[in-house]
Amino acid sequence: MTQTPPLRSPLPRADRLGGLDGLRAIAVGLVLGYHLFPGWLPGGFLGVDVFFAISGFLITTLLLREHRSTGRIALRHFWKRRARRLLPVLGLVLVVSTSLALLADRDLLVGIGRQIAGAALFVSNWTSIAAGSDYFARDAPELFRHTWSLAIEEQYYIVLPLLLLVVLRIRGRFARALPLAAVGAVSALLMAVLAGAGADPTRVYFGSDTHVFGLALGAALALIAAPRPAALAAGSTSGHGPPGRVAQLALTAAAAAGLGMLGWLAVTLREGSAESFTWGFQLATAAALLTVWAVTRPGARVGRALDAQPLRWIGERSYGIYLWHWPLLLLATAALGGWPAHVVGAVTLAASVGIAALSYRFVEEPVRRFGLRRSLVLALRRARTAPRQRWAPALVGLALALAVPTTVVAVATAPEQSSAADAVARGEAARDAEQSGAAAGAGEGADGRAPDAAQERTDAGPVQPEGPDLTAIGDSVMLASLPELEQRFPGIAIDAEVSRGLGVGVEIAARQADAGALRPVLLVGLGTNGPIDSDELEALRTAAVGRQIVLVNAHGEREWIPGVNQELDAYADAHRGVVVADWDATIAAAPAEALAGDGIHPNPSGGERYAESVERALSALQQPGEGVGFSVPRR
Repeated sequence: MTQTPPLRSPLPRADRLGGLDGLRAIAVGLVLGYHLFPGWLPGGFLGVDVFFAISGFLITTLLLREHRSTGRIALRHFWKRRARRLLPVLGLVLVVSTSLALLADRDLLVGIGRQIAGAALFVSNWTSIAAGSDYFARDAPELFRHTWSLAIEEQYYIVLPLLLLVVLRIRGRFARALPLAAVGAVSALLMAVLAGAGADPTRVYFGSDTHVFGLALGAALALIAAPRPAALAAGSTSGHGPPGRVAQLALTAAAAAGLGMLGWLAVTLREGSAESFTWGFQLATAAALLTVWAVTRPGARVGRALDAQPLRWIGERSYGIYLWHWPLLLLATAALGGWPAHVVGAVTLAASVGIAALSYRFVEEPVRRFGLRRSLVLALRRARTAPRQRWAPALVGLALALAVPTTVVAVATAPEQSSAADAVARGEAARDAEQSGAAAGAGEGADGRAPDAAQERTDAGPVQPEGPDLTAIGDSVMLASLPELEQRFPGIAIDAEVSRGLGVGVEIAARQADAGALRPVLLVGLGTNGPIDSDELEALRTAAVGRQIVLVNAHGEREWIPGVNQELDAYADAHRGVVVADWDATIAAAPAEALAGDGIHPNPSGGERYAESVERALSALQQPGEGVGFSVPRR
C-alpha cells in the first residue's frame, strides 16, 4: 500500500489531481478500523484495494504526463523516484519495530529474517505463501505481515512502465486501455475461480496474479480518462472543459455511490469468506474506480471537498501511517497485556499517526525531494546553523544507531516457533503417545474401558464422571491442555485439532455417536476460533442425544469471544444436562505465565487450570436441576 509522490510535471499546479489525498485518508481509515478496533469494520481490509485502485490510476496518469511532455518514459528515473519514496521509511520501520519486538515479545520474532528480507525486496507476499503463513490466523501474527500489499504494488510498477511503452503505440484511448483492462479482468476472475475451487485463502489473497486487478484496472481507467490530443492542441492543459452544474451533480452522485458501496462492504463483508473472493474485492475495486474517476475530473467540487483538512493531511501521510500501525499494534498488545482491545487500539492509533507525522517530515519528504545523501548533508548543515533543530537529526541518528545492531541480534537469536506453537506441540506429542499406547491395548472394550471395570462402576450406582466416561472434542486450546486432562481424567478420549470450530465438532460427535464410540459425557471446547450460535449448539445436543454435555468457554482478546461465552451460558441455563466449564474466569485469575505469549494457549500450569475448570463443571452436572445424576450405562 503506497502513497505515490508527485512527479515534476510540466503541467501547472492547477491541474493537480484533486480528491486523491482525501480518498487515501478514507482508505487508510478503513484499514485502521479493521485492525485496531476488531468488529467495528469487519470489511475494512478492503481499504487495501482502494489504495490499489488509487495507485494504479495515479502512477499511470503521471507517466502519461511525462510521455506527453517529453515523448518518452525515463525508466531509470521512475524507478529511482519509487525507491526514494518507499525505502527510507520502510527501512526505519523494519529496524525500529524489530528492535522493540526483541524487548517486548520474542514470539514476534518468529521468521523475522524472512519477513525483513521479503519486505525489503518487495516479495513478502510470495515469501509468506512459500512459508505457509496464514493471513487470517490470529494465533501468531507476523510483525511485517502487512507489507504484502506493498510488494504487489512494487512488482507491478516494475512491469507497468514497460507495458505503457508498448500500449502507447496503439491509437485510441480505449484501444490502449484494453490490454491493461484484460490483465485486470483475468486477475479478478482468477481470484474467484481459485477461491471457488478451494484454494488456500492466503494464496488467493497474497498472490500477485490474483490480486493485481485493482492496479491494472486503475491504470486502464487512467488511459481512458486521459485528455484528448485535440483538446490539448486547443490549449486546454487538462483536455476537458470545466464541468457545468449538471455535470457537477453527476460527479458528486458518482462519488457518493462509490463511497456508499465501499462503506456498505466495509460493514458487511467478512474476511476470508467465499463471497469476499468471488465478488467482494471485485465490487470494492469497481466502487473505488468510480470514486477515483469522479473526484479527479478537472474542476470537480467533490474532489475539492475530499481534499479538505484534515483528510488531506492524513492522506499525505497515509503510507507512513499504514507502515507503522501494524507492528505498533502487535507491540502494544504485547506490552499492555490484558488491557481492553479498544484501549490498545486507541493507543496504537495515536502512536501510529504521531510517529508517521515525524517520519514524514524528517525522513520521507527530505529524501523524496533531495535524495538520501543530500538530505543527510542538509540535516547536518541545519543542525549547525539552527541549534533548536538539532534534536530531529540527532533523534533519527540515535534510533538507527541503536536499532540496526539490535535488529542483527534479533534476527540471529529469533526462536524457530512461538510459545503458543510450543504449547500446542506439547499437546500433540502427548496425543501421539496416547494413540500409540491405545493401539497396543486393543483388547479393551469399544469405549476404551475394560468391560469388568464398566460393570463394576454400573453396580455402584450414580457417581461423578471419570476419565473412561468422557469424550472430549476441542481446538488447539484443548490440545495444549491434553497432558493435564489425561492426568486428571485417566482414560479420557480426546479429539482436538488446531483451528477447529463448533461446526466441525458437531460432525465429529455425530460420527462417533453413529459408531457407538461416543461416551456418556461429551466435553466440547470449540469457542476460540469463531462465533457460534444456538442452532449449532442444538445440533450438537441432537448428535449427543442421551449424553450430558460440558461446554468449555473461551478466553482471549478476540472480538467474538464475549459473544461466544454469552451464548454458551444462555444455552446451558436453558437446557438440563448441559453445563459450562468456566475456563475464561479460571485462567483470568491465574498468573500471566500460565498462558503462552498469545494470551490464549495454556502452558502446563494453565493446562492444570483448564482441567480444574472441567472438573468443577463435572461436579455441577450432579447438582439438582441437571438431571438424575450420572451412571455408566450397561453395554
